[in-house]
Amino acid sequence: MLSILAAGSVFFPGLFLLSKQCLKYIPGLRWSEGDAVIVSARLVSSVQALMASSAGYIIASSCDDIIEDGHWLTCSYILFAVPYFVYDIYAMFMCYWYKLRVKGHEEAAAAPKHVRSALLSYLRREFLMVLHHVVMVTVCFPVSVFLRRGKGDYFQGVMFMAELSTPSVCLGKILIQYKQQHTLLHKVNGALMLVTFFVFRVLLFPYIYYAYGRYASIPFHLVPLRVSWQCNLGAALLMAPQLYWFSLICRGAFRLFTRSSRRPPAPSPCPANGYSVRPAEPESSAH
Repeated sequence: MLSILAAGSVFFPGLFLLSKQCLKYIPGLRWSEGDAVIVSARLVSSVQALMASSAGYIIASSCDDIIEDGHWLTCSYILFAVPYFVYDIYAMFMCYWYKLRVKGHEEAAAAPKHVRSALLSYLRREFLMVLHHVVMVTVCFPVSVFLRRGKGDYFQGVMFMAELSTPSVCLGKILIQYKQQHTLLHKVNGALMLVTFFVFRVLLFPYIYYAYGRYASIPFHLVPLRVSWQCNLGAALLMAPQLYWFSLICRGAFRLFTRSSRRPPAPSPCPANGYSVRPAEPESSAH
């Protein structure tokens, strides 16, 4: 157990540092510290998502009995991924810090004495995401590893596959950060993000109830009455933020496609740094 936790603790921060150094020092790239941090954090999130989704597919497809069958990869990947959620809280703050500096906010442009105010601002802005990560480590991890008793791995595998929406979310955030909202890539990725988030996150819990109802030969609408209140409460608490983030994605998609016929605003020169600047749009906070 400790060796798997240690492997995850090395892998995710190590991949972040390696990616950042490559983007900063490879000839032909030589990105700034802020750009390298932001893109590297999104890259690590996408890699973790693909690994989790692959593990989830292997687990779910290997369980013939969705209640009784278990798979060794379930516990192993949970242990491996726990350090990611701890690391990602730090990585999200670093992204927030550098975005503030790019936008010229005083709290980030001023010196280390303002780190505390930037941290408080970050916690207010990303409270739901930070809470989600904390709950994953402090609640979902011990429940999945110590209380599941080797049963129900099919449902755990299905929940792993919720991460399939993360790569498109990360790419969307990168495109928004670098003012590429007018590109075809952003529109295609926006449509893909909308579909994958709806299928793999919003429909996830109704599907789990449907699968259990089919297994137990009970109607779908009676499943909440047959399972324990702890299961219903857990599903409700996990689904609520997904619905909120999906509403943000829908709002962003609506703005994107209703303005697709308009010509993008002309860039205005910025003599101070040599870059062209377009008005930024708010981004969704889904992960």
